[in-house]
Amino acid sequence: MNRIQITPDLSFSQIVYGMWRLSDDDNTAPAHVQAKIEACLAQDITTMDQADIYGGYEAEEVMGAALKAAPHLKDKIEVVTKCDIVAPAGRYSDKRVKYYDTSAAHITASVEHSLRLMDIDTIDTLLIHRPDPMMDHHETGGALDALVQSGKVRSVGVSNFKLHDWTLLQSAMATQLVTNQIELSLTAHDALTNGDVAYLQERDVPIMAWSPLGGGALLTADSQTRDMMTKIGADHGTDAAAVAVAWLLAHPAKIMPVMGTNNLDRIGKLSDALKINMDRQTWFELYTAALGQEVP
Repeated sequence: MNRIQITPDLSFSQIVYGMWRLSDDDNTAPAHVQAKIEACLAQDITTMDQADIYGGYEAEEVMGAALKAAPHLKDKIEVVTKCDIVAPAGRYSDKRVKYYDTSAAHITASVEHSLRLMDIDTIDTLLIHRPDPMMDHHETGGALDALVQSGKVRSVGVSNFKLHDWTLLQSAMATQLVTNQIELSLTAHDALTNGDVAYLQERDVPIMAWSPLGGGALLTADSQTRDMMTKIGADHGTDAAAVAVAWLLAHPAKIMPVMGTNNLDRIGKLSDALKINMDRQTWFELYTAALGQEVP
């Protein structure tokens, strides 16, 4: 498994385990969650992706129960989590409307909640989950800097930010933003040509890719892309999902696909993408199929 350097003293596994569905499983017992983490570790997948809002603000606690029961796992994983989405659910069930909160008070309180719920002392990377149209970048940037200085957070980044959102926040920070988690897949590939990937690639900033299987559509929709992925997968002794991930891994921008599933068998195959050495023509064959036409 390739390691992606996030800071001089922090690296992530290039394939990341996404825990947005963790509390949706019929079995959320600590031993079962531990088995998922251990299945990842067996493949050298060490990076776990969380967010305070996942599972209606319950997924972090489900993970924390497993880490409390198996504390030896804490030193074997890196934890990413996110904050700023406030939705009328869980601990925010009294709110009237879904909104974003990038105030210093909210960010700091969210970190304290996440540390307690996940039963950890430090968050490896904290992401601002969504761009906030009411963000005071000086307040938000100052809060993120303070969290890094306190040691509660090792590094900070963003999610779903456009170039102008990134530069606005970064302009008010001493700490360097380390990643942007964006939607990127064969079904959502605009970031490859609209400047989102190019901006980060130019600055050598690793990219986290959420929904790398297009929310499952890549595997279920009757399409030329799916048929092509299935054939390529079969040629390499694996499946279409592995091909979709390999397509992202082949890009030179250091893309880290965030893979989410509760099925232990599928978790055990997350690294199958490494079986595929995707050449440029194969990459463009898939891209052409996804575009529905040849490139100009």
